[in-house]
Amino acid sequence: MNLKLLVLCLLFFFSCKIYAQHSQAGNLSRKVTIQVKQKRISEVLSQISTSGNFYFSYQGNLFNADSLVNLSVQNTAVNTVLDQLFAGRIDYKENGQYIILRSAGLHLTIEPDNITTAERLYLISGYVIDTKTGLKIKQASVYEKRLLQSTLTNNDGYFKLRFKGDYNEVILTASKEAYRDTTLIFLSNITIKPEGYEDTTSQRKTRISNIVENMGIGRFFVSSKQRFQSLNISGFLANSPFQASLTPGLSSHGMMSSQVINKASFNVLGGYSAGLNGLEMAGLFNMDKTDVRFIQVAGLFNIVGGSVEGVQLTAAVNSVIGNISGIQVGGLVNNVRGNATGMQLAGVVNMLNGNMKGFQAAGIYNLTKQNVNGIQFAGLANTTRGTMNGLQVAALFNYAKTVKGLQIGLVNVADSSSGYSIGLLNLVKKNGYHKISLSSNELINTNLSIKTGTQKLYSILMIGQNFSDTAKIRTIGFGVGHDFLINKRLSIGTEYTAQLIYTGLGNNLSGLNKFQANLQFKICNGLTIFGGPSYSLYDTDYPDGSGVKGYKQHVAPDYAHAFSNKVKGWLGWNAGITLF
Repeated sequence: MNLKLLVLCLLFFFSCKIYAQHSQAGNLSRKVTIQVKQKRISEVLSQISTSGNFYFSYQGNLFNADSLVNLSVQNTAVNTVLDQLFAGRIDYKENGQYIILRSAGLHLTIEPDNITTAERLYLISGYVIDTKTGLKIKQASVYEKRLLQSTLTNNDGYFKLRFKGDYNEVILTASKEAYRDTTLIFLSNITIKPEGYEDTTSQRKTRISNIVENMGIGRFFVSSKQRFQSLNISGFLANSPFQASLTPGLSSHGMMSSQVINKASFNVLGGYSAGLNGLEMAGLFNMDKTDVRFIQVAGLFNIVGGSVEGVQLTAAVNSVIGNISGIQVGGLVNNVRGNATGMQLAGVVNMLNGNMKGFQAAGIYNLTKQNVNGIQFAGLANTTRGTMNGLQVAALFNYAKTVKGLQIGLVNVADSSSGYSIGLLNLVKKNGYHKISLSSNELINTNLSIKTGTQKLYSILMIGQNFSDTAKIRTIGFGVGHDFLINKRLSIGTEYTAQLIYTGLGNNLSGLNKFQANLQFKICNGLTIFGGPSYSLYDTDYPDGSGVKGYKQHVAPDYAHAFSNKVKGWLGWNAGITLF
């Protein structure tokens, strides 16, 4: 296998939108309520599918879609509704998110051509035939459920199966999409030793879906014969203690590998199984049709059509159609279509369509399309399209629709917030703090401040300059503030700022830490005046009088208290106006 081609296909696949949607099990048992009079049967089916959140699939000539029907059911299972609607003329089966409707009159049969028995050998060949037309059916699946052996009929409807071992009987089932299954029992004189078994340790109800093999990457690795097999016998799953494979087509279970849930699965290059209830390892990739439990490890990628419970580890990409509960580690990307509970770690990107409960970390970017309860940490950016209830940390950018915890980043954005955001810019759309202040104080006569965040905690970006021919001074700084609301018009704003002071000495700067409390009075919407006392601490390595001509030589006022040769403190004042 060309490894470069494999990587290119993988990257192409993950750059495209996966069209298949995750399905829920038991669509036929879903309860629906329908009340219609003289409606077209096609409209009634559409209403049922919308109510049950699934789709119907059927041939256009199966029934008259324009027929008018009356239907009145309350909290009734879908299969009961269909029986009532079609009066038994239509058969149906589930396949992932679809309910396939088919004529109840389509039947097939197995017609043996040759049966050979010998010591530890049982050979059966024959044809699969449409009982109504007598035509031989191509690409029908013929399989022994317990022995996990199967084949497809050729273009002439012919099949041949060989069984090695000691058998008392062989039970063959023929299946074809849109036909009813048929089963024949072939008797022998010796004891059966089936490979398949019922897993009594698992209480799971497995959801059966063909989503994985319908993906671009699935079509690349899964043969057309295996896809036909999945369509023909989509409702059949078996259990096995062990599987070994070289590739999905070269497996110890043969063509039945996609219908078998394994306790242990070892794949030299890659494998395709129905699911896992133990340990699965692969040199390159694992693909599982349904749920995975406990431990899954691959060198390149893991794809799971159901949910994951346990540990999923790969050097490149993990893709899960359902939920994950446990630990997911991807060297490059983790992509989960459902919810995640536990820990999700990716070298580059985590993408989650559902809710995150736990810890999510990525080297570059985290995307959660619903809510986060826990910690979201990224080297570059985080996005939560629902509620962020916990801690969100990124070097550059954080977004959450609703913040109920803490955001830390260079830029933080939210639609609404009842929590806190710490950054240079904190933009909150609905209940945010977006203000510009112009002020003066005892040191600098002109200051411009941009304040963003919420009343609970806002950030301050500021610049200032003392416009004077003989005592210029320039500052730039950052700070935080909090408003104590007294009434609709009156409040007290407490602020702390850390500023750099420039007095003309090249690149040499001094530090000014300022604490202030302003009484704020709202004159009208968009205009507030404020004023109050302040306390400043000035820290410099340059003695008074060392400034450049035209700049302020004595920054600290004469009444300042000297804590040391470098640090002075003093009481001052602050006054100004706030816009917006």
